Amino acid sequence: MEPVIDVGSAAPDFTLKDQNEQEVTLSALRGKKVILSFHPLAWTRVCAIQMQDLEKHREEIERLGAVALGLSVDSVPCKKAWAESLGIQHTPLLADFWPHGGVAQAYGIFREKNGFSERAVFIVDAEGIVRFKKIYPMREAPDIQEILAALAEV
Repeated sequence: MEPVIDVGSAAPDFTLKDQNEQEVTLSALRGKKVILSFHPLAWTRVCAIQMQDLEKHREEIERLGAVALGLSVDSVPCKKAWAESLGIQHTPLLADFWPHGGVAQAYGIFREKNGFSERAVFIVDAEGIVRFKKIYPMREAPDIQEILAALAEV
């Protein structure tokens, strides 16, 4: 496994499709801060809470000059059905499906033996540098208030 990307490092660039088959490229978001919210798998309770928190706090995230992205190894059709079931309309849920977990691997958080990523959050600044990272226990949703506070400091 690659080492986990450190704070102060350039965020590995990527292009992935969201639940609506729109391509999202990290480097195309320069000028904005980006929350990369990795979750293990769609259709699980804690992952649902994690993504719904991003959607629920979207306006506050935007006020802080940021965009939030949810990432997992699930496919685009899976992400689309899941987003619809959760009522997520604005938060891009990205499919790190092929190469399987490639972005999670680039960030050093792919769990080889499980075939999915850690539950982790990275905040990337407007210049593409990682300014916050935290890996969370699998059964614990990231604290959205902690993420918003970290985002405000970036």
